Amino acid sequence: VAHPTSGTISSASFHPQQFQYTLDNNVLTLEQRKFYEENGFLVIKNLVPDADIQRFRNEFEKICRKEVKPLGLTIMRDVTISKSEYAPSEKMITKVQDFQEDKELFRYCTLPEILKYVECFTGPNIMAMHTMLINKPPDSGKKTSRHPLHQDLHYFPFRPSDLIVCAWTAMEHINRNNGCLVVLPGTHKGSLKPHDYPKWEGGVNKMFHGIQDYEENKARVHLVMEKGDTVFFHPLLIHGSGQNKTQGFRKAISCHFASADCHYIDVKGTSQENIEKEVVGIAHKFFGAENSVDLKDIWMFRARLVKGERTNL
Repeated sequence: VAHPTSGTISSASFHPQQFQYTLDNNVLTLEQRKFYEENGFLVIKNLVPDADIQRFRNEFEKICRKEVKPLGLTIMRDVTISKSEYAPSEKMITKVQDFQEDKELFRYCTLPEILKYVECFTGPNIMAMHTMLINKPPDSGKKTSRHPLHQDLHYFPFRPSDLIVCAWTAMEHINRNNGCLVVLPGTHKGSLKPHDYPKWEGGVNKMFHGIQDYEENKARVHLVMEKGDTVFFHPLLIHGSGQNKTQGFRKAISCHFASADCHYIDVKGTSQENIEKEVVGIAHKFFGAENSVDLKDIWMFRARLVKGERTNL
């Protein structure tokens, strides 16, 4: 069920009353629940059909060629790629975020195969909160295709964290050579750590914040995945990805889901205040948002109900 390729994985014995990070369900086996409880992630093999992945790839290519222009979409380039370097194509774009207004890509967030597992972590009322299609480029030699170790909760102004989960699906074979995910098992049991830009000589991509005080010798697991494999992980799990040492573009599609019973928090005065200032600044620059906009307003705009009933979010 889980197929890590390096590092030490713990699968401790749990009594059902001890479960904290998974809800009672008839989808996960007892061993799967134990694994997620102890490690904070779970890989489900061959979950998303090839036909769906090809449709997502086709839509991404249309976005790159500017044949479709979904509202609210955020397009990102690697810090080493200039706007004039390539003609409109996948080589220009390293990530698209907030594709909730693109009907084709947003289908990923509504796939029954995905939602039946998501419900094991969030419960029946499910909101799609953050969407991404990642197109990790060949590294330029400056190692900027890396993603620093981080916790996704750093970006989220809603709680509780145990009712949030990410679904991340490989769109092709992904290994250490083209920059697979690396996770630090068990770190979801800790707290949210301060994040900031790492001091990398080659530069760092916009909003690629990383944690500042992780244990460098802590065991890491590299997730080798095949097309359609999907990893579900907790928003406090420390993870990142290595550089892409190939000449191809490594693709994955993902969505962060949360229970509609979650509630928003004010991040002012917390370690998340730096990301709020950055996100609000970008919103003001690109979308003309007023200065009164905060992180909560931006996430409310992104959120979409995909199953059940909307409550607090």
